[in-house]
Amino acid sequence: MPFEPFEPPESLNLADWLLDARVREGKGERTAVRCGDRRLTYREVQALADRFGNVLRALGVEPEQRAIVALPDGPEFVGALFGALKIGAVAVMVNPQLPAEEIAYFYAYTRARVAVVGAEAAETFRAAAERGGAGRHLERLLVVGTGEGEGAGAGAGAGKGGGGVPLASFEEEAGRVSETCVAEETHRDDPAIWLFSGGTTGRPKAVVQTHASFAYTTECYAKGTIGYRETDVTLSVPKLYFGYATGSNLFFPFSVGATTALFPEKATADELFAQVRRHRPTILINVPTMINHMVSHPEARSQDLSCLRLATSAGEALPPALHGRWMDAFGVELLDGLGTAEQWHIFLTNRPGDVRPGTIGKVVRGFEVKLCDADGAEVARGEPGALWVRGGARAIQYWQQMRRTQEAFRGEWYVSGDLLRQDEDGYYVYCGRADDMLKVGGKWLSPQELEDCLLRHAAVKEVAVVGVPDRAGLTKPHAFVVARDDTSAADLEGLDAALKQLVKERLEPWKYPREVVILAVLPRTHLGKVDRGKLRAQAQARAQT
Repeated sequence: MPFEPFEPPESLNLADWLLDARVREGKGERTAVRCGDRRLTYREVQALADRFGNVLRALGVEPEQRAIVALPDGPEFVGALFGALKIGAVAVMVNPQLPAEEIAYFYAYTRARVAVVGAEAAETFRAAAERGGAGRHLERLLVVGTGEGEGAGAGAGAGKGGGGVPLASFEEEAGRVSETCVAEETHRDDPAIWLFSGGTTGRPKAVVQTHASFAYTTECYAKGTIGYRETDVTLSVPKLYFGYATGSNLFFPFSVGATTALFPEKATADELFAQVRRHRPTILINVPTMINHMVSHPEARSQDLSCLRLATSAGEALPPALHGRWMDAFGVELLDGLGTAEQWHIFLTNRPGDVRPGTIGKVVRGFEVKLCDADGAEVARGEPGALWVRGGARAIQYWQQMRRTQEAFRGEWYVSGDLLRQDEDGYYVYCGRADDMLKVGGKWLSPQELEDCLLRHAAVKEVAVVGVPDRAGLTKPHAFVVARDDTSAADLEGLDAALKQLVKERLEPWKYPREVVILAVLPRTHLGKVDRGKLRAQAQARAQT
């Protein structure tokens, strides 16, 4: 198997490669974006991106400078992202619903000159710029969705006034610039997008990714492994500012002239079912948490998901029990996979027609994986080891974190904190994060194994297991459980004992959770993953009372 089946051209601008090329191919009148009742063709998306690119240029954004894109999912997000890429800027995609404190962090960290925001969030983003001078590098907030507001009609050279960072209306500024934008001749190794990964201080750290990385995985994973087609309609649970969705629900369909269905509303099971009825997608980009919500919905079995030819899952471990419930409820092939921001997207996955529940499949062609011990020596098949991966999508660095960069990026390889093992048939099994593994009574315990067992109880909707020191300082597993909505008071009262007994019957007895805590919801990080740090802190606080 050749190690590198795709070589991106040296001169590569991602907006040109994904968007302009479709128009040149004669696909300009194909529907590119659906959002509610709106329909935009590839030619119309190109025109919108050109206007965004020219406005950003007029506001002083130059190649390699960061531009924040903080918009709800919709055509304007697509236009702003491609517009920034087209002029060679580095796009920083940010959740538009963040509180001012977190927005201020992104301002200070990115030193972005312009932030593109929706009218409904403009004041929050403006206030954030004034917090401790976080927005001192910010020249303008480009507001989408209104032609009014202070500074909306000001020229691009207007400075900061007494009211703080001035606002500019995209709709007004777009009327002052050319309707066509010439793509910057960017190099394939130029930075294109900052993706974000969890930071050791609780703050997200930027993973600097190139134009080539996105093109590489599009060819190897989207086209070569999943088989995206021109006739596909994609729909995503994660919003576009997540790298998983940026690829699966925008870049991948655009690479083949397919259609993305977008919605700005919060993703809930009810909303997902409604969007499926409206758009009849063929590919659903999903995550285990929403898979759980969908199969637990009281009307799950009455939903018509026959339009889907497949669904993908990533972001966190997919327990085999949950995979089985999905297949029982919907019968749609579900492809679990693993990717990282440091390699941009998925490089280990189950494939259409080749799914083994409980595994994350096999290596995507174009990537190479090895599992190693703490000294970097490969472990024997069947033994858990730290994930090392290489391929043409490796990031440049963590921004302003040289020591962490040197630890994680070793030549061509990215060294992850994920623990995997390879079974006898070559499928990879996710064993958790190295720092999540628990040593209980001298034996290693994977939280995922215990979580999968607990999920098999009829009353359990969600569960997370963490290790907590007891009074003797010995680590013991504690389980945090969200019960299903229809759980009776009597069942809820006896759930603690029932779950402990379940584990003792199905697993080795020493693996049972010493404490079972019932929660209304599980805490989550900025990336939507279970915040195990908060759960550990909560468990330790309980142990001290």
